[in-house]
Parts: sequence; C-alpha cells; structure tokens
Amino acid sequence: MDAPGVPRVPPLGLLESLPEAVRERALAWERHVREVETGQTGGPSDAGPRLRAEYDPQTRTLAQREEAKAAELSAASMPTSVVTVRRMRARYRQDGVWGLVDHRATRPRTALGHADERVVAAVREVLEAGRERSSGTLGRLRVYTERLLAEQYGAGVVPLPSNATFNRLVHALADGRGLLASARQRRWRSARPAPPFVPTTVMAPGELVMMDSTVLDAFVVLDDGVVERPELTIALDVATRTICAAVLRAKGTRSVDAAQLLAQMMVPTPMRPDWAEALAMEHSVVPYERLLSVDARLEGAAARPVITPQTIVVDQGKVFVSSSFIAACESLGISVQPTPPGNGPAKGHVERTFSSINTLFVQHVPSYTASHTGERGKDAEGEAVWTLAQLAEMFHEWIICGWQEREHDGLRHPMMPAVRCRPTRCGRRWSPYAGMSRCRWAVRTTSS
Repeated sequence: MDAPGVPRVPPLGLLESLPEAVRERALAWERHVREVETGQTGGPSDAGPRLRAEYDPQTRTLAQREEAKAAELSAASMPTSVVTVRRMRARYRQDGVWGLVDHRATRPRTALGHADERVVAAVREVLEAGRERSSGTLGRLRVYTERLLAEQYGAGVVPLPSNATFNRLVHALADGRGLLASARQRRWRSARPAPPFVPTTVMAPGELVMMDSTVLDAFVVLDDGVVERPELTIALDVATRTICAAVLRAKGTRSVDAAQLLAQMMVPTPMRPDWAEALAMEHSVVPYERLLSVDARLEGAAARPVITPQTIVVDQGKVFVSSSFIAACESLGISVQPTPPGNGPAKGHVERTFSSINTLFVQHVPSYTASHTGERGKDAEGEAVWTLAQLAEMFHEWIICGWQEREHDGLRHPMMPAVRCRPTRCGRRWSPYAGMSRCRWAVRTTSS
C-alpha cells in the first residue's frame, strides 16, 4: 500500500499521430504547467537555477503563479484565464501530456457527421428497399424517408435536415455501395455473393468451361432480307481463356445450338478455304506431328485447341437447362453446374469476354449498334452489309488470329505471376497477321 505509484509512460505513439500544430500546442502547455508547479520549464531531472521569480514556489503561492501564467499567456496573444490554467494542471496530473491535447483533433470523423441515428436508419432502409425499383431522384427518396419516420415515430417527431444536408447524407450512405447507380448496376451488385468469398482456382484446360448467350451489338442481313441483331453463344475455358466454340444464330438460340457447341469443342476446327496458312495448326508452336499421330483429324486443322470440358457452368436459360442439352452432357461425361438465378458474377469470365468481343471485334463491323440507343448512329440498320454466315465466318477467323494470340491481364501462370499469358502461345508468324486480319476484314466492310 505504501509503494510509490507506477510512473505514467507518455503516449508518444499517439502524439505522433496528431497534426503537428496540435502536438506542438500540447507540448507547449506541458512546459507552462511545469513552470507553474515547479518554477522550471524542463522535467524534474533538469538541473539549473529557477527561471523566473514570479514562478518561484518559495516566494509565490500556487494561486499567484496561476494568475501570473494566465496574464503572461494573455499578453502573448493567447487569451487564457486562471480557471483554464487550473484545468490544464488537473488534466496533466491525471493523463499526462495526453490530457493537454485538444481532443477535437482526436475525435473519429465519419461521413455521416452529426446526423440523427433515426434518420440514418430510415435512409438506409429506403435505399435498400429501392434496389429492385426503377431509379428516382433524391427528392423522391426524401419523401419516402419522411413517410417512414412518420410511421415509426409519429408525424413531425423526427425532423429531416435541410435538403443539402440530406443529400450529403444520402451520398455518404449510398455511393460506396452503388445504391444510387442505375437499376442494372444495382441488380448486378445485389447478385454478388456476400464477402468474404474465395474465387474458384482453375489450373487445367477443360476443368471449368462457361457457356452463355448474348445479343450481338451489330445488325446482319438474314436469308429473307430482314435486318436484325443476331445472338452469339460461346463456350469459354476459364483456365486458358480460350473460346472453345462459338455459334452465331438469328435471335432465339435453341437447345440444338447449345449442343452444337459441345460438338465443336470435341473436334478440331477445320481450315476454311480463304483462310491464310498462318492460321493452320501446323504453323503453331504446338507439337503438331505428335498430335497428328494421335488423331488424324488434326491434319488440315486450324490452330484452335481441342478442349474436352469436365464441368460446364451455365445460367438458368431454357437453352442450357433443357433436357436435350443435359442429356448431351451426360452422354459425354460432362458435369453441368447451373448458377443461381440472376447471378451474373457467378460466370463473370464469360461476361467479361463478351465485353472484350464487343470492343475488339464487333465495334469494327458495319451496322454496329453500340451498347445502348444513346450511343447508336442515325442509320445503323442501313449500314448492314454482311449476312449471318459471313459474319460468323469472320468471327471464327478472328478467334484464332485475334483472340487466341492476345495477351490477357487476368491470365497469369501461378509460377510466373508477373507475365501476361495468351490463350494459345503463338509463333512469330502470327503476330503480324493478327493486325493484318483485323485490317483486312475492316477494309472489306468499307468496300462493300
């Protein structure tokens, strides 16, 4: 009980985290308080004579020293009362130098400010309820929040802040979560799995293949002369980012088209008569002779790999959950894994591939419609010159010379994470042809 108290360790780490002006002010107050109590501005171990007579404890009382310090600070353009000096002495005695800090600088700052918690909860509830609704203005959100507060606490009990303050509060709550984005983006965010989640790691070709369909952003001329946008269905190997198969059909893909994708994946892609020899598999860096001894069908094949899928990820579309497609997969020993309804991120690789196809291939085709009507040209339908078969032929050619030889930022080998890989490692003869191919069919579209 009679043991001396444990000396308090100065919170140097906390002091270093403060702004410099706040820290210097606290250390200055520490010197003033020590001078009032001991007559010295240094620590107790400092040696030397008393600094000034007005702070000598032998001749001046503590109250006189406090009055002298208050007068000194006031004369130095720092208005201070005796009560303030006494309060700072009490803080220093209790908390050390940390008690002299202006704690307005240590208060946690939030984007919500001093908003009423009831208003914050009501705004959050209204924002969450509007995820699946059509987009509206902040004025509508304010009306709905006011109604909700009236139902919960009574009319006029919880007042809403001004319009500017309310709008800042809404943005602070919604911007980081995309609740003020477009309806499509809100649905996409709500479909994402709740974090933390672990992405699926795929190492071998065919281990995981994703299939999906989309309406192409370009018009084609059908056999009956009707101009409309076709539908593209692809199969993407996740491990190598290879487009294993692709089918371009008039709008309304059927289950037989999905089954045709499986047939394309299982057999080599034959060379077309008008394709350049650089696209043949015998000109690639793969061991062509050894593969030819295994499967004679590789003779005259294009340089697109043959990948047998083990698991196929599909959405809930009728084409992919039909009995004919499921039976075709079962006959080949392929496991079908449907994603939850409306969950685009579950097959994000193929969704991102569609976006790349749109920017790398489709936007160079005449009659390109862009992603929405606000970016569409005046007469996109009148620019349509390619038939469905011709566009499909060019797309299959582009897959080999444009997509397969392209480096992907997201395609990394686990042993070489700093190196961007390609779906198919291409020979030197392919690189110049890739640019020529894109220019070639672009020129053909212009001449037509």
